[in-house]
Amino acid sequence: MKEEGQRGSGAEGKREVRNRTFHPRSLFPAAPRSSSGGWTLIELVIVITVMSVLTLGVVPIVKTSIRRQKEQQLREVLREMRGAIDEFRQDTVGMQCAPAPTTGGANPNQTFFVDPRSRVVLADCKIFGVDNPDRYPPDLQTLVDGVNVVPRAASAAQQFGSVRTDQGQATDNPLLATKKKVYLREIPMDPITGEREWCFRSSYAPPDEGCQSQPENIFDVRSKSEAKALNEEKYSDW
Repeated sequence: MKEEGQRGSGAEGKREVRNRTFHPRSLFPAAPRSSSGGWTLIELVIVITVMSVLTLGVVPIVKTSIRRQKEQQLREVLREMRGAIDEFRQDTVGMQCAPAPTTGGANPNQTFFVDPRSRVVLADCKIFGVDNPDRYPPDLQTLVDGVNVVPRAASAAQQFGSVRTDQGQATDNPLLATKKKVYLREIPMDPITGEREWCFRSSYAPPDEGCQSQPENIFDVRSKSEAKALNEEKYSDW
């Protein structure tokens, strides 16, 4: 009877062991968890150090990139304004104002070099003063407002020679002087200074003279900034 009881209890124990579910995590004790569930001090120090290194390396690169972009914009703006000044000057070649300026008994029917790119000639002589015989624009606003022009003769626009035609001077007919040509959409902003103020120089200014407050004409335009560019040149020398 005792042997049968022991056998019965052993069989029941084996059944209980077989019925128990086995989980792998039961072999490894769980690591103690922090009560706050946050980062440790060492982890915070490492993250802050990495972020500081990245910031110190990226910020100068970003500043240099922004500065280089502004310098490129300044070059483009100067090229645009100088191109407008040159185009204005080309369109004044051959225009006749009354009385026509003559020096030393010059022939009024003399020929002029006409740039083939110039398709019109200025018809408004009132914008030029006696102190501007070279007929450069008196100011930038004139390029923005536009001036009255008349078309050139086809032969004068394609080759060298006089701008006179069989019907007379192109500016002799006031009915043709109804179109207005705009050379500059607006006075651009200096990307370095952030202002729409520029340094002007006339065609009569000495080479070493700086900005002129009231120039006779606008021969050249430069930036008013005295700062240096990335290539160590002054922006005012561009």
